Amino acid sequence: MFNSSSALNKLSHMASKPQRFRHLAGNTLQGAAVKKPRTLTTNSAASDPNPMKDAFSKYAAYLNDLNDKRERLVKASRDVTMNSKKVIFQVHRISKHNKDEVLEKAEKDLAAVMEQHMSRVVKELQGTDFWKLRRAYTPGVQEYIEAATLCNFCKTGALLNLDEINASLLPLSDPSVEPMQINVLDYLLGLADLTGELMRLAMGRISDGELEFAQKICSFVREIYRELTLIAPKMDDSSDMKSKMDVMLQSVKKIENACFSVHVRGSEYVPFLGSDDTSFSLLGMPEIE
Repeated sequence: MFNSSSALNKLSHMASKPQRFRHLAGNTLQGAAVKKPRTLTTNSAASDPNPMKDAFSKYAAYLNDLNDKRERLVKASRDVTMNSKKVIFQVHRISKHNKDEVLEKAEKDLAAVMEQHMSRVVKELQGTDFWKLRRAYTPGVQEYIEAATLCNFCKTGALLNLDEINASLLPLSDPSVEPMQINVLDYLLGLADLTGELMRLAMGRISDGELEFAQKICSFVREIYRELTLIAPKMDDSSDMKSKMDVMLQSVKKIENACFSVHVRGSEYVPFLGSDDTSFSLLGMPEIE
């Protein structure tokens, strides 16, 4: 038989399930509203600093500053190179008639190179480890050494040494920090380039009949080459110097051959093209009257 009380109990139980579902859903939504979402952050709390991140931040800032400094040095080095070459071209205009005038103009131009362009290099490198940035500025420094030593030789007949060059750079530095000083390697590489300019100068002086000056240049270049042959094998960074030593030897041979030819075949040498000297004879033959 159908039990009415049992059926009513089942119906009341089934009717109460939706109310329980709504109650559970409400509790779930309420819990979801209270629960905080998860977040991922790289910022360290003030009470718990991250030393690794701080170290990387400092190193990144250091590299950025170093790259910016390198770019500025490259630009300054190009300006030093370009203007130093102008000084060298000025010196090659020298002759026994305009020596003082040409050298005075060359010295003024060289002083301008130092004040306007070398000063930028000095300010960037003072108080820093210049070896890290040497490749950025060494072409300009070598060209400046070449121009300075060439001017000094034409004026005094002596070699401008490294201490004298570095002393001239001291006024450009801040006395409160370590001054930038040209290193021995760049100085020697500049001297190697100097011999090529002296070879060109000697050829010009021979063509103008200044044989004594050309022979003086020959002895000077030969002495530089002899000294560098003793030093170059002991240099750590000798790859650049090795190639320059080969070029230097060719320059020495050219000057020696030119001076030797003039000495041996002096009667055939034409010292002044278009000379007005009536006693001048061409190829050792007397003038035809």
